[in-house]
Order: sequence, then C-alpha cells, then structure tokens
Amino acid sequence: MSRIISRIADFFRETDKLLLSVCIIASLFGCCAVYSSTRYLDTLRPFTVQLFCLLMGIVAAIIISAFDFETFLNRWYLAAAVGLIPVILTFFIGFAPDGTDDKAWLDLGFTTFQPSELLKICFIITFSAHLSRVQSSINKFKTLLLVCLHGALPIILIHFQGDDGTALVFAVMVLCMMWAAGVSWKYFVSAFTTVAIASPLIYFFVMNDDQRTRIINMFDIEADIQGATYQQYMGRMALANGGITGRGFLRGPLTQHLNGYVPEAQNDFIFVSIGEELGLIGCFLVIILLAIICYRSIHVARICRKNSGKLICVGFFGMIFAQMIINIGMCLAVLPVIGVTLPFFSAGGTSLLCIFLGVGLVLNVYMHRNTRTIYLHD
Repeated sequence: MSRIISRIADFFRETDKLLLSVCIIASLFGCCAVYSSTRYLDTLRPFTVQLFCLLMGIVAAIIISAFDFETFLNRWYLAAAVGLIPVILTFFIGFAPDGTDDKAWLDLGFTTFQPSELLKICFIITFSAHLSRVQSSINKFKTLLLVCLHGALPIILIHFQGDDGTALVFAVMVLCMMWAAGVSWKYFVSAFTTVAIASPLIYFFVMNDDQRTRIINMFDIEADIQGATYQQYMGRMALANGGITGRGFLRGPLTQHLNGYVPEAQNDFIFVSIGEELGLIGCFLVIILLAIICYRSIHVARICRKNSGKLICVGFFGMIFAQMIINIGMCLAVLPVIGVTLPFFSAGGTSLLCIFLGVGLVLNVYMHRNTRTIYLHD
C-alpha cells in the first residue's frame, strides 16, 4: 500500500498540473451543465454516469501515465485491434439510440458504448507510431501514400457507419499530425486544391439529400424552422435569452423543458444550455478552458524531445480543437448540425472516459518528455 501511495505522490509531483487541473475543472463544469439540462427528466442517471466516468477517467489517466508512451507505440497493433474491432462490430450488431439515425453504438446490456470515441485514442497511438518511424522519408511518394491510406482508414469506416461528424474530426486529426510530422506544404496545397475543384461533384453526387439540405439551411436559419433548422433556431433563441450574465443556474426555460424546446440540450447543444443559464460570460469561460487545454497540448509537444511524443500531443490537440470548433459552430448556426459533441462538457460517459485516456497520453508525454525521467524510477 505504501508503494502505491508513493507512486501516486510521484505522479502528482511530476505531472503537468495545469493541464490536469483544467481538464478536471472543465469536466466538473460539464457535469453541472448535464445535471441542469437533464433535471426535468426526473432522473439523475445522466449526471451520475458523467461523474462516474470522470472519476474513472482520472484514474485511467494516472495509470496510463505510469508507462513510458513508447511502450504503447511499440505495441501499436494492440491499439489497432482495440480500436477497430468494436467499430467493425457496429456494422453487424450496432444500434441507434433515440434521437439519432446512426447505428454507431454497441449495447453492453448495462450501458451503451460508442466505439468511435475509443478509436480516436487508439488512432493517435497507431498513427503516431507510423509517422515517427517514417518521418525521415515522409515526403517520398510511396511513404506518403501509405501514410494517407492509414489516415483514411478510420475516416472511411466512420463515414460508412453514418457518423460524418466524427469522420470530419478524424480528418482534422490526420491533417494536424501529418503537418507536425513534416509533410511538405506543397502536398497540402495540392490536396486542398483538389478538394475545392471536386466540391461540386461531391455536393451533387456524393452527398445525400439530407446533407445537402443541412448545408443550404446553414445560409438561412429560418428556412425550415418547424423542421430541419428547428434545433439551431431554438438554440440561437436560447443563447439570446441568456444575454450577458444568463438566466441563472438551473433556470434555463428553453433548455430545461420536457417538450424539448432545444432538443439534445445535454449532448450536442450543451453549449447552448450553458449560454442560456450563464450567459455570454459562461460561454467565454467554456472557450477559455478548452483553449487552455489546446494550448497546453501544443506546449507539451514543443518541449518533448521525442518526435513520437510530439505527434501524440498534436493528435490530441487536433481532436479537441476540431470538436470544439465544429460543436460551437453548430450551436451558433454557422455550421450544419453533424452530431459532434463538445469535449469535456457534453453528456456521454464513453466520450468523457476516452477523452481522459487521451489526457493520460499527453500527461505521459510530459512526464517522459526527456530521455531520462525521475518519475517511477527507483
């Protein structure tokens, strides 16, 4: 027991206290927001699940930090199996919870599980291992082709799963990690130019009617208030209702209502719920907390001497940054609704627990950023 206590003490002495503290504060803030936005349901289950997964996530982050991150990278094939197998299972036994049309969840009996959240963390490990091993020849055509195929795998899988929002998050992660690995800017310019030229073909022949409608409605939020744009229209109404200081905690009339004036206020639109209750000040606080987490992830990447560690941190940054921008853009009605949650804040035990696995990886890199480390060495 004394040895365990000693190791825990070592962890808190050597870890990135600022990153861990801000992640916990953001998650506790999120727990309070989930409690408020689900209070009308007369059940504490969403809140208790969120709080339980937060505690489990902190423990998991501490455990992950106990091993040198190179240990995970050397066993990338295990991470690949852990991440891919559950996602593949959703094509056979997946189901769509109420309020969604994507069979992207697995029913474990006692709870539900969204494998794509775990795949994000496993992908950070496998892609970091791949990039770090070929970094010296990253701009050779054959090497870059294999890297692109690796990056495209989770994007394609999640796309066919029906979750284009998460597929877009993966795409941002891939681009960030490839840039950090030293891929020439010429390849990025070529890729973006190709996408821009092909965008009309993608719009008319690849996207379905629902996806095209969401893009059109993005330019006119009042086009279909009783249908496709209802959620975003009511979301903007709730944000306006909050004003500068908000209506007060537990006092959001549009986000706390059995009739669901703002559908999924505890999930995709938790930012709206916070805005109505705590106003513009609360919204800014959310953005500041997430910005600190993003900044700290990049800071750890900069001070790490190992390229593989840098890539892990950049991958985590890409995940948090993409989800933050997309989710807030959805809530402000400047981006279409594509089912991306706000990290650390939205209801969802799977998401919060997996995010803390990612936090654990970044803390691991911080603690093993040099060739030698004091932590956990006799």
